[in-house]
Amino acid sequence: MTEMLKMNGIQAINAAMMDAMAADPKVVVLGEDIADPQGGGVTGTMRGLSTKFGGHRVRTTPISEQAIIGAAIGAAMAGYKPVAEIMLMNFTTVAMDMIFNHAAKLRFMSGGQTSVPITIRTLTGAGWQTAGQHSDHLEGWFAHSAGIKVVCPSNPADMKGLLLSCIQDSDPCIFVENGMTLFVPGDVADDQGPIPLGKANVMVEGSDLTIISWSGQVMRCQMALAGLADAGISAELIDLRTISPWDKEAVLASVAKTGRALIVHEAVKAFGPGAEIAATIADEMFGQLKAPVKRLGGPYCPVPFAKVLEDAFIVQPDAILAQAKAMME
Repeated sequence: MTEMLKMNGIQAINAAMMDAMAADPKVVVLGEDIADPQGGGVTGTMRGLSTKFGGHRVRTTPISEQAIIGAAIGAAMAGYKPVAEIMLMNFTTVAMDMIFNHAAKLRFMSGGQTSVPITIRTLTGAGWQTAGQHSDHLEGWFAHSAGIKVVCPSNPADMKGLLLSCIQDSDPCIFVENGMTLFVPGDVADDQGPIPLGKANVMVEGSDLTIISWSGQVMRCQMALAGLADAGISAELIDLRTISPWDKEAVLASVAKTGRALIVHEAVKAFGPGAEIAATIADEMFGQLKAPVKRLGGPYCPVPFAKVLEDAFIVQPDAILAQAKAMME
């Protein structure tokens, strides 16, 4: 009988790693300060792994993102399934050449002869006053490059299930952890297995408006739902979960029912991932829409340090509520 466990995102990720490493000796971990007793990484998600599985499978690395990603790609090509922890998402830019030009393209450039089953775990998100070089949601950068899957979970159950799927996948995946969501507890089945990549989750059903979001903004969308209900608006909330590939079928089916689509993400709005979703909806559902597709995202600037400015940078529940009401008019 399945038992529901209460855990936060850190515990869910740790549980996924424990399960994956116990099931497959080819799963190895590389990252800064991840081995015991150093703390299990910046948030402690890897705590206990080296004690259980040994230092040969959980390797604390130098402070060099290029070394981490380069070693992980080489290990993946040699038959391992490396999980590479890059402390913060902005730091992936240091290793962007290897991620974009090697990990994402080697299958294509080798005519399918070489796969790179690497999982890159990384942390980001505004709200912690870590400023412009530590807080950016860059999922749009990675989604723009064919050959890499981009995963942005919003809750502990998805963190465990989607991470298991990333590790099992034969192609490179980037697993984006939002700092705000890591500390929020949720229900996770004791037998939670892999959740298929590319499949959205309809969290709340509705008939008037479809709200599409992912990662930390899902929580803010949930906060806005009560106000929408009070205003007599029945909103359907879709957690996209995977940005590349994204679940076009689920999104279009929902918008066909409601006739309205609002996309909410923390990434900068200009040239953001929401633009691709909005363009697809407008292109394939022209004539069925009751209102123009709308997007909410960060302003075109780095994430500010000052708390009052950082709060203004993040799309807050009241902005979601106001935009939804305007679309109903």
